[in-house]
Amino acid sequence: MAKRSCYSGIGGQAVLEGIMMKNNDKYAVAVRKPNGEISVELENYQGALHGNKLKNIPFIRGVYNFIDSLVLGTKALNHSASFFDEEEEAEETALEKAADKVSGGHAEKVLMGLTTCIAVVLAVGIFVVLPYFLSSLLEGYVRNASLIAIAEGVIRIVIFLLYVWAISAMKDIKRLYQYHGAEHKCINCIERGRELTVRNVMRSSRLHKRCGTSFIFFVMFVSIILFFFIRVDSVIERLVLRILLMPVVAGISYEIIRLAGRTDNLFIRILSAPGMWIQRMTTKEPDERMAEVAIAAVEAVFDWKQYLNENFGYVEEKDSKAES
Repeated sequence: MAKRSCYSGIGGQAVLEGIMMKNNDKYAVAVRKPNGEISVELENYQGALHGNKLKNIPFIRGVYNFIDSLVLGTKALNHSASFFDEEEEAEETALEKAADKVSGGHAEKVLMGLTTCIAVVLAVGIFVVLPYFLSSLLEGYVRNASLIAIAEGVIRIVIFLLYVWAISAMKDIKRLYQYHGAEHKCINCIERGRELTVRNVMRSSRLHKRCGTSFIFFVMFVSIILFFFIRVDSVIERLVLRILLMPVVAGISYEIIRLAGRTDNLFIRILSAPGMWIQRMTTKEPDERMAEVAIAAVEAVFDWKQYLNENFGYVEEKDSKAES
């Protein structure tokens, strides 16, 4: 059994009763349908900067990758939801027909863009604007601007942890967290040089350094440092600067998590530790049926046997009867 870890390049996301896995421009959404079968949809997603040199520029690429992740994640969630609520699907279809007339046949893109924009606005409001205003209430008691900036960062992290804890009580979210764990287990399984089998997946770790949860932690950590140096008197200017600097924060955070996924030294392990700890809340141990769904998503976009052969010297065992 290989002990070292080797970067594979694949990443994913948990969806409703399933997993989305992406490798380069290909992505697959595997969903356990109500009848027990596994549906796998394979498509291409090239992203906003396909063929553009900006995609390779450090810090800038992180902003676009974050936007692409939101768009693709929303699309994958909508696809998985379509298997479980026929009435809702019919209502969405009627909405799409109405939107088609207005948008000239681009209803899906318009609705997806609208959903993504709403999600971003809510996230900024809850995790940027709200912590700022709560920390500003301390200004009457604390005169040190540096302490106020640190308090703002601490409040932001507390709000995030409370949010994660609160939604984890929901039944559907618990299952989503289990599929999240299955996604991580699959990636850890192959990146540790193990065959992608249900048994190997189940005994792999459900925590991974390239997780979106860790990315969010880095966003909060970087924002504390960056906002610490904002020194303007106007409340409006301070708030606007925080919002305008979020792409910068996202770009820096992306580079950190990108480095963490490719490096395993002591410094990176220490830096990744808080995000890995938070993952204990956002991932849960999956069952074997969930692992099967995750494996189906991986195999649709990734040749794990070739990867293991190139990086770990893996040779597939052939059936002796078949050879004779």
